[in-house]
Amino acid sequence: MAKGKIMLKRMALCALLAVSTQSKADDYLLYFMGGQSNMEGFGFNKDLPAQYKKPVENTLLFFGNPVADDALNGGKGVWTNLMPGFGTGARSTDHSIILSERFGPELSFGKRLSELTDKKIAIIKYARGGSSIALGASGFGTWGQNYADNTKINQWDNFQTTVRAALANNDIDGDGEADTLVPAGSIWMQGEADAYHEQASKVYLANLTSLMNDMKVTFGNKELPIILGRIEDSGKTPQTRMMPYIESVWDAQEKFVKSNANAHLVAFDEPVEFIEDKWHYKSNYYIRLGNLFAEKAAETLAK
Repeated sequence: MAKGKIMLKRMALCALLAVSTQSKADDYLLYFMGGQSNMEGFGFNKDLPAQYKKPVENTLLFFGNPVADDALNGGKGVWTNLMPGFGTGARSTDHSIILSERFGPELSFGKRLSELTDKKIAIIKYARGGSSIALGASGFGTWGQNYADNTKINQWDNFQTTVRAALANNDIDGDGEADTLVPAGSIWMQGEADAYHEQASKVYLANLTSLMNDMKVTFGNKELPIILGRIEDSGKTPQTRMMPYIESVWDAQEKFVKSNANAHLVAFDEPVEFIEDKWHYKSNYYIRLGNLFAEKAAETLAK
């Protein structure tokens, strides 16, 4: 895709956002949640406490269908109530959603943030397990914008499709009146794929900076708060780690936050427990991660 076409796509997305924010009905704080598998979510619905097993009040979610690079139908979805089932295995079309037996951090994030702010929350989620920022670093997909000389579809394109489809509906709660969507933050949980690849880990800071800047453009807000989740490894020593270059990504995450006034990093304050695959968290840590994101998002609103 030529540079001019990329700019046209950005302008079109901004135009859709402008339409959605010119209404007089309900106001929603709008957040994007994206990344790879630990944003996708491997928590089991059966493990959820009772308070999380029902739809979350005052919180809507647009789930973009996650697919591999070059695959069709990526990013399609519809607005619906936030509830369990939007973790790995969930699928959506432009008129229906198939929930899974899993959940991700979006569930507790939406619930907790609504409680902390007493506001209505709208979440756009697109995450693809195993995806990298760096081109060619993962066989599960890449967010790099110059993929195949911009001639094919990848995760960046699917993200754009997701946002465009979400903002095309200016009545997200279906009450017959247009709603106001106020971009309030981008939540990013990713880096494991790049931490597995030596060269990708070395350029993670540059790639992350470029990607986050372009996401700000997509949402029409150069001051959009960015909240990163610190990636974790089940191996606690260099010899047992799943990601041999995780220190480079940790360093890049910290440097990004220090050099960007509206960027923040959240991390668990306790050792994380993993499921048997050693890559993904046990269910209660997705609840905790969502709460950490929500608490940080609420802080950014108070500034």
